[in-house]
Amino acid sequence: MEKIVDGSPETRSTDIVAENLARLNTLFPEAFAEGKVDFDVLRQLLGDAVDEREEKYGLNWYGKRRARQIALTPSTGTLRPCPEDSVDWDTTQNLMIEGDNLEVLKILQKSYAGKINLIYIDPPYNTGKDFVYPDNYRDNVQNYLALTGQSDKDNPGGGGLSSNRETSGRFHTKWLNMMYPRLKIARNLLSNDGALVLSIDEHELSNSLHIIDNIFGEENNIGIICVSLNPKGRQLAQFFATSHEYIVIYAKNIDECNIDPSSVDLIDKSDFPLTDNYGNYRLLPLRNTNKKFNPNNRPNLYYPLYVNKYTGKVSCFPDTGIQIYPIFGDESPAVWRWSIDKVKQQSNELHGQIVKGRRGDRWDIFQKDYLFEGRAKKMKTVWISSDIGSTDTAVNELKKMLGIVFDSPKPTQLIRRLIRSVPPNSLVMDFFAGSGTTGHALIIQNLEDLGTRSYICVQIPYLLDPRNRDQKTASEFCDEIGQPRNIAELTKERLRRAGTKIKDENPEYTGDLGFRVFKLDTSNIRTWDPRPSDLEGTLLASVDHIEPGRSEQDILYELLLKLGLDLCVPIEARKIAGKTVQSVSAGTLITCLDETIARDDVEPLAIGIADWQESLAPSGETTVVFRDSAFADDVAKTNLAAILEQRGLSNVRSI
Repeated sequence: MEKIVDGSPETRSTDIVAENLARLNTLFPEAFAEGKVDFDVLRQLLGDAVDEREEKYGLNWYGKRRARQIALTPSTGTLRPCPEDSVDWDTTQNLMIEGDNLEVLKILQKSYAGKINLIYIDPPYNTGKDFVYPDNYRDNVQNYLALTGQSDKDNPGGGGLSSNRETSGRFHTKWLNMMYPRLKIARNLLSNDGALVLSIDEHELSNSLHIIDNIFGEENNIGIICVSLNPKGRQLAQFFATSHEYIVIYAKNIDECNIDPSSVDLIDKSDFPLTDNYGNYRLLPLRNTNKKFNPNNRPNLYYPLYVNKYTGKVSCFPDTGIQIYPIFGDESPAVWRWSIDKVKQQSNELHGQIVKGRRGDRWDIFQKDYLFEGRAKKMKTVWISSDIGSTDTAVNELKKMLGIVFDSPKPTQLIRRLIRSVPPNSLVMDFFAGSGTTGHALIIQNLEDLGTRSYICVQIPYLLDPRNRDQKTASEFCDEIGQPRNIAELTKERLRRAGTKIKDENPEYTGDLGFRVFKLDTSNIRTWDPRPSDLEGTLLASVDHIEPGRSEQDILYELLLKLGLDLCVPIEARKIAGKTVQSVSAGTLITCLDETIARDDVEPLAIGIADWQESLAPSGETTVVFRDSAFADDVAKTNLAAILEQRGLSNVRSI
């Protein structure tokens, strides 16, 4: 029975460096010597693809190498379940995670890599008032606990998070060092058809584009939307009253992306003024109107068509009417949008008619574009507040729900518009959750179209100071609901109240309005930390590798994360030989974390577990885990492992 101890792969998040090396070794095994990369050989294998020039196009800043290193460093933390803060714990598929989003993203790698369909974030805009996360390369979990007042280690004054003032030096650098590793890891979580959506203003728009180009590839830039959220404009600005900000959208892989900009706004019937036996239609030129395309670079799309001058019917055959070649308005040669084969198959959708040209009337060919039920139009790159709400709208939403005001919150209408552009069963993540707008918008959208989307919201418990005028109301609200004074508590309370409101107004609705709460903490597996002044006490304390005060549920969910299982996966518990045994994901993982297993318990416990696993018939191998300190002695431990192995359960671990 192998023991899981500090340093085991199960105690860390995904090791991205090791995975990258394994992929590289598969592609170029000859570039490895004694387990190390021989870059001279690798350069030869890559040929001209290696750019070794001193001057290269790209964005560089102080700390970029360290930021990349932070992204590649595995986390040793875990997420501890908090059913008492949750809603509908047993049935919900939604997650609200309290913690530093960098560590949370790392911890979620094994369980959620390639599973997130849409990531929306509204990060600090770096206006000089926003705080940035001061990441720590050596131990970011302890750093997070100290900065948020949950630990005094290495930070006896509590400290807290501070804003990124322009006068503090390296103003843009600090923001870039914060964003780069988070975006780097976020890409790993996206499904191949997924997309990243980022809200930003002019302060860091250009830098955002540079670093996302670097991580996602500029070929995956879907678009930049200008969003008017403040129709009045910022009147205190020095020159212009700024009334807009931006939404940047990148695909993980643009050829597979599930973002459908034409799924949001329905087309108005008045845009299709013509009718025939098949319904309303409009005429679109069959000629490609883009001057980039011409007979020289698209010769297969340059060919004659023929129109019957009496009926307007279009054909590919010379004896059927007037010959027409595609031309631009200046009568230079153009090309058609359709291939000749498509014209032959769908010629009934084409119509020829006389149009006015520079040199008089001429014939041209058009496609009949029909209006069908539910047809939508592509989103435009300018969104106005009458369609998506405004900052004032968002402020009023929060005031009605919590009675407090956030700085520049987003309206739910805006987020719903983005959510509608992905499939209705999507998993949506927001790791700068703030007041919880994304989770709120998602459950409203599910109510409207009966979708089954779920969310993962992540928010750092940024401490609120009642002495700060801007935070006084929020601090008092936390006091009123009996919760600690931090932003994460406001996020959770909004999600609770949003779900309650929907249920009260729609009592027959059966959609998912709950969420499971998890909190970032150090691993449940104790690290070896010898005290020279008390070696005997250190050794005795290390007999049990579990941190004091950690529950069976804490350990179970850390196992889920480290084995790559979903945090909302079904868990079933039953008593076997007087011990609590839990089956996760229909037998993929079976645990018995009771604190005592006597010799007499071994045989009935092992047989009961084996019988249950057999009845569950999981599709893959089952991992069975016990608490190492629970066994009466090594004989009990060895016998239990032997019985399980006889029944086909060979992957047995202790913790």
